[in-house]
Amino acid sequence: MTEDRTPAVADNPEGQTAEEEIKGRKNGLYSEVSDELAASMKTGWADTELRGLEPVAQARYAAARRAALSAAFPGERLVVPAGHLRVRANDTEYAFRAASEYVHLTGDRTEDAVLVGDPAGDGHEFRLYLRPRSNRENGEFWLDGYGELWVGRRHSLAEAELLYGLPCRDVRKAAEELAADARPTRIVRGYDAELESALGELLDADRDEELKVFLSGLRLVKDEWEVAELRAACTATVKGFTDVVRELDQAVATSERWIEGTFWRRARVEGNDVGYGSIAAAGPHATTLHWVRNDGDVRPGELLLLDAGVETEHLYTADVTRTLPINGRFDDLQRMIYDAVYDAQEAGIAAVRPGGRFRDFHDAAQRVLAERLLAWGLLDASVYDVEKVLELGLQRRWTLHGTGHMLGLDVHDCAHARRESYVDAELVPGMVLTVEPGLYFQLDDLTVPEEYRGIGVRIEDDILVTADGNENLSAGLPRRAEEVEAWMAALKG
Repeated sequence: MTEDRTPAVADNPEGQTAEEEIKGRKNGLYSEVSDELAASMKTGWADTELRGLEPVAQARYAAARRAALSAAFPGERLVVPAGHLRVRANDTEYAFRAASEYVHLTGDRTEDAVLVGDPAGDGHEFRLYLRPRSNRENGEFWLDGYGELWVGRRHSLAEAELLYGLPCRDVRKAAEELAADARPTRIVRGYDAELESALGELLDADRDEELKVFLSGLRLVKDEWEVAELRAACTATVKGFTDVVRELDQAVATSERWIEGTFWRRARVEGNDVGYGSIAAAGPHATTLHWVRNDGDVRPGELLLLDAGVETEHLYTADVTRTLPINGRFDDLQRMIYDAVYDAQEAGIAAVRPGGRFRDFHDAAQRVLAERLLAWGLLDASVYDVEKVLELGLQRRWTLHGTGHMLGLDVHDCAHARRESYVDAELVPGMVLTVEPGLYFQLDDLTVPEEYRGIGVRIEDDILVTADGNENLSAGLPRRAEEVEAWMAALKG
């Protein structure tokens, strides 16, 4: 990695040039910029402005979403920030991922940006505040640590207007301009502390929370463009799981990290990144729901629970889990537990249909698992029947989690939506959700026979509600035990 890129110039109220500012950089190998070098860097650069750009594919869908937002909050200014880079260590940052609310309403994915809607007539006039191209006259483009020679070319404001169909301004002026215009304002909080501070008394926490809740609910029903993105995410995820099976022998020789890295490589090739931290849980680690350390051994004879999803370039993610026999064959007990989870998932998927309730698939899957726990003698059938088990939630000792969630820009999408429009809602075409029952027998669980302990099984697929039922978007991966074994055998040759 190159040397310290601490910014040498920003929005500088004193008007210093980058050449002047660089003298203050601590521990840099260059202490000054000569007049001759500064003059050289200002000239001899080609015109790289992009002209005649077509709008991004998402632009017309984003415009419809903004129209729905406008109708919900007439007469109020609306502010939706993208967020900023976060420091990982000194002058290095975590990979940036724009706020889902901002991406959904704009199609843009860049840092430091802000969408603003000002009341106008019966609706709003929206504009984007973005970071413009780096200034070449004052040296910003090569001396500022966030200049384009350090971090790559940005779109000019004129280019951005063509791409997103919105007027664009310099984001470095956003706080000042918005604060100078005192009017009722709502902001999506948690992404831009500077803007929140600048707007100060114009904001109200309760009203801002209403905005966040509305925007979360706005994503509950996916449009055709979003469904296509989720379909692409699932297709890429199938490839990632296939890569992992092909390389399982190398994971046995190393660790769960090989599995994590193998899937991540596919995510970066096919999309933007993984949609969440991959769970590559071998053996007893499969009983830890969010095992993301991925530093354990991969042993033949045990199971691998892989929960992973590719995030597309437009930030829509798949969320898929398969539980695989590391040596390619389930033993009798593993197969019995696996088949129970498969049957529960089948019951859950069958309950996903328009007009049904969101929680129906959870109830259907939990019923199957409760029946199996009773049949295996892990719950006392002389004391409890299935109805009582479900009423008391006794199966949860081994099923642990809810059976699914909404999916989209966030892996747990729409999480801030109103309860009555999410978990208590009726399913409608365009909703996309996961169905992911599981059974987990902890190593230290003395209530189950010893041979059960350390076995964890989850099967998860991404299900689109259609006009006449549902579609499994991740059906490219086998689910039946015998199909899993045949698939693995074919991939291993």
